[in-house]
Amino acid sequence: MSDNPFFSPSTLEYELPPFAEIREEHYRPAFERGMADQLAETAAIAANSEPPTFDNTVVALERSGAVLRRVSAVFFNQDSSDTTPGVQELDAEISPLLAAHADAIHLDAALFARLDTLHEARHGLGLDPESLRLLERRHTAFVRAGARLDADGQRRLREINAELAADSAAFRRNTHAASLAGAVAVDSADALDGLPGAAVAAAAENARALGQDGRWVLSLKNFSNQTELASLTDRSLRERLLTASLRRGLDTNGPLAAKMAALRAERAALLGHPTHASYVVADETAGTAGAVSAMLGRLVAPAVANAEREAADLAAAAAADGIGELAAHDWAFYAEKVRAERYEVDTAALRPYFELERVLRDGVFFAAGLAYGLSFTERPDLTAYHPDARVFEVFDADGSALGLFIGDFHARESKRGGAWMNELVAQSRLLGTRPVVVNNLNIAHPAPGEPALLSWDEVRTLFHEFGHALHGLFSDVEYPSFAGTEVPRDFVEFPSQVNEMWMTRPEVLANYARHHESGEPLDPAVVRRMLAAENYGQGFRTVEYLSAALLDWAWHSRTAADPLVEDAEAFEARALAEAGIAVAAVPPRYRTGYFNHVFSNGYSAGYYAYIWSEVLDAETVEWFGTGGRGVRESGQLFRERLLSRGGSRDALECVRDVLGRGPEIGPLLARRGLE
Repeated sequence: MSDNPFFSPSTLEYELPPFAEIREEHYRPAFERGMADQLAETAAIAANSEPPTFDNTVVALERSGAVLRRVSAVFFNQDSSDTTPGVQELDAEISPLLAAHADAIHLDAALFARLDTLHEARHGLGLDPESLRLLERRHTAFVRAGARLDADGQRRLREINAELAADSAAFRRNTHAASLAGAVAVDSADALDGLPGAAVAAAAENARALGQDGRWVLSLKNFSNQTELASLTDRSLRERLLTASLRRGLDTNGPLAAKMAALRAERAALLGHPTHASYVVADETAGTAGAVSAMLGRLVAPAVANAEREAADLAAAAAADGIGELAAHDWAFYAEKVRAERYEVDTAALRPYFELERVLRDGVFFAAGLAYGLSFTERPDLTAYHPDARVFEVFDADGSALGLFIGDFHARESKRGGAWMNELVAQSRLLGTRPVVVNNLNIAHPAPGEPALLSWDEVRTLFHEFGHALHGLFSDVEYPSFAGTEVPRDFVEFPSQVNEMWMTRPEVLANYARHHESGEPLDPAVVRRMLAAENYGQGFRTVEYLSAALLDWAWHSRTAADPLVEDAEAFEARALAEAGIAVAAVPPRYRTGYFNHVFSNGYSAGYYAYIWSEVLDAETVEWFGTGGRGVRESGQLFRERLLSRGGSRDALECVRDVLGRGPEIGPLLARRGLE
């Protein structure tokens, strides 16, 4: 297919993929050619008769795989954001082939020998710091991928990797199907009593989009406690909604998760580690599984104590309504009632102050201007991959062009749940590329002609994901392996969590939190009460998160000798009880059946990263407000010393460059009420 748009670099600005030309039938030939091209390139590197040098080996590896890089970025973005049966079918076929392709490179003995020779002599090569780090990281990647295994070990490793890739693709498909099937439909708007009018209208619009005209549909978001639970007055509907959320995927993904955990344990043993958790963390900032276990363990008891205190308050409120025992589907509803009474905050009443367009332009973009001097211009002339996705050109403080930001904010049947950032083009001076980054959210489409009004949590998510986008946009590295978010997984959430602070900064909040009809600003006193109410709910949020993190940890702390888990649900219950985090009314934020983070999205034995990164985040938020610097000066320092460096320097060294010392856990404990 000579006209395949992936076969040559895009001629559009910033090498934005030519979405208007890309068709589904282009993917398979592009993957086939991309893998073949890269294998030919790496074979030529390995067979080079010249002695290995940094340029003819390491830099050559960085340059290899251009076609594969282009098609992979677009295909996997579509698989997440706008999937089709054809894309899902190809994902199932191509994922094992890509795993085999990566193995073919990492297990090439001649190629590794060249890297190994350079690595032995690395300190005498006269390399600049970024180049030296690239050589070290490349060598580590090959070793961790099995380059030192014997022939039998490599054969089994290839089998495991191919099987895991296929299983991961199946887990994604199963989760998507289970979430669609679990959507809760009602036949009367009266059943949705308690939801704001805009949310009821959005449920009707959702039903129309799903072919159920005349009904109202609540689609499942990819976490356990659905947002509607805080408002629905119908207790039986709350129970139905939460049950649908918690049960999805267990029948298909439960056995699959058990199999994947066993395969990962076997692979870790092959590579010299007692568990998959140990293997993963050895290459993260945490360093050891013991460090992660100690940190999580330190948080459990105070978090459970906080949640139990909150539960007592909620049980009293529920008892006043004749409910004898507080259930999981009651928690969010009565937490909202207690907040409203104790703090005079009605979160549903805040929605009219958080209109999507205003939050984006006068909140998220405005904060990026305050801290970093950025400005944004929408580019409707540039076509994205879906009509919902909008393209913005990003300009630096001096007016120079920085990159493109694509915002894809609305939920649809073809999009997986949750929120995330992708890079369609990664910045690299070596390749001459500038960043093109995507933020995906799942905000319900409003009824025609109505504004999209956000919840407080959706506002936070918008700021959070844009923190990832900034990490990609500010990248200033030579090599693509280090671009943007190519950092340890337990560090990658740190910049995004820092960016959440701007949502409540007085000067930012006053700029975007205005009633969408009257323009009236949100009373700062309401925000103060809202923040106090949030602190009140830290017990629930911390237990919810820790339960998921410890569930991930339990799955991936199993050894190769452990028997296969036969019942995923029983395993969950036992793991949470043993960790001391089993609070019946607070289910984990993710259960095994839909835990995409750890079974399909690369966070296996890594979900702890959110709270590990929050240690750094809490410290950095304090740093932004101290030292006598203005916001703009602090932003510039944070950008230069950390955000722009990607993976080109040790992550914790970058943190020390910003803070002037190593991080401490005290600010996090104070923030979460765990002192």
